[in-house]
Amino acid sequence: MKRLDEKWLKKLVQNCLRQYGRDAEAFPLTDSEWADLYEHIVSENKTHPEMDVYEIVHDVVYEYMTK
Repeated sequence: MKRLDEKWLKKLVQNCLRQYGRDAEAFPLTDSEWADLYEHIVSENKTHPEMDVYEIVHDVVYEYMTK
């Protein structure tokens, strides 16, 4: 399994949040929110290595936006 680059993931999450209507510049993620999302993405990637990282990020961000 490849190690997920945190900087790349952060950019991917921000793009995904933008698609769901959240302005990342006006309402940036807190350090705590980012840490939670990052850990959830890494955990899902370990649990489901067959899934594409883009799909995992979208699933995690969707869950975050709808909670």
